[in-house]
Amino acid sequence: MSTPTDQTASPFGSVDEVVDALAEHGYIADRRLATTVFLLTRLEKPLLLEGPAGVGKTELAKMLAVATGRRFLRLQCYEGQDETKALYEWDYGKQLLYTQMLREKIAEIVQDAPDIPSSVEKIKNQDSVFFSEDFLAERPLLEAIRSDEPVVLLIDEVDRADEALEAVLLETLGEFQVSVPEIGTFVAKHAPYVILTSNNTRDLAAALKRRCLHLFLDYPTAERELEIVRSKNTGLPEATARELVEVVRGLRELELRKAPSISETIDWARTLAVLGVDELSSAILSDTVSVVVKYDKDVTKALGALPKLVDPNAVVDDHGHGHGHGHGHDGGHDNGHSSGPAPAVARHVDGDDEDGPDGRAVRAAKDQEGRHAGVYGAPGREYQEKARSGETEPPKKRPVSPSQGTRSFGLGMKRAL
Repeated sequence: MSTPTDQTASPFGSVDEVVDALAEHGYIADRRLATTVFLLTRLEKPLLLEGPAGVGKTELAKMLAVATGRRFLRLQCYEGQDETKALYEWDYGKQLLYTQMLREKIAEIVQDAPDIPSSVEKIKNQDSVFFSEDFLAERPLLEAIRSDEPVVLLIDEVDRADEALEAVLLETLGEFQVSVPEIGTFVAKHAPYVILTSNNTRDLAAALKRRCLHLFLDYPTAERELEIVRSKNTGLPEATARELVEVVRGLRELELRKAPSISETIDWARTLAVLGVDELSSAILSDTVSVVVKYDKDVTKALGALPKLVDPNAVVDDHGHGHGHGHGHDGGHDNGHSSGPAPAVARHVDGDDEDGPDGRAVRAAKDQEGRHAGVYGAPGREYQEKARSGETEPPKKRPVSPSQGTRSFGLGMKRAL
């Protein structure tokens, strides 16, 4: 059934009020993001936020609900999701229960019917009883439209859902209404603030984007990320937090499967504060890097980069075998198992090591004629010495016919192909 939409006044008078209201609840928004949120509340259009995971898209919807005093509803999208999980579905169990309870009453209705078609017609006149709002199981989209109070609706990770769900969203996002064939059309009493998020795992349909305001939300600048960390009261000293933010930004520049998110930066800061760290070192960061890096290959890359990120003048000894057994370079083994690859060790070079043997001299000493005597078909050492003194003739090279060359190389290549 259709009801008129109530034009609720915007809770913000200016963009600055958006910045202040979100900051009051711990969300640090830049001017561009605050402007987009302000337009969302004034134009009453959905907002599509795209960008990498962990930059604050979902958190924005939560804080907007808190700042405006609206009820928060969330639709988490996933592959294979259909409209029954997003809009509504009929409570068939409840319908069947009511049918059993009203069996005698139904019998009274059809007892005067002369034939089956007449009985069906009498039952059909009672359809509205069993297909009514009482048997409608609301899902987040319909719940947001039918709500008696204003809401903030988050449609999270819409790129994970199938394209068919995007078509379902068009009516809801375009007119703030939902059509139920058995009942009618529900129109929102209060236009919800709708925020859609996408991690860019696939392109969204142009029709969906056309109905939304759009903003690409990227990782923040160093100053804004430091301000975010500072606002969370992590307990980490100011100078250490600033250095940590720079380290995290350096890790994001690596080719990682998943770059550290803002929330993980905050978790890392809290972790270091709990450990009582006042000054960053490659050792303590290597011990706690799993807080922000969650894949094994990413951990290996991060461990190799951390010494340089902490001290740009450090020289890294890249001798780690990467399999976590801590092999020494003198041939010994430390059989204790570690939780991951050994971190790269930073050192400062004071001079060349003069105690060890000269590698070039060792190689030159081995590079003597006849060292392969008797091996791989080579003549023996005695025969070589007689050949040099002229006592015997050097061995003649065995000729190789073209057919032998063909057999050796041609057929071998064909077999390889």
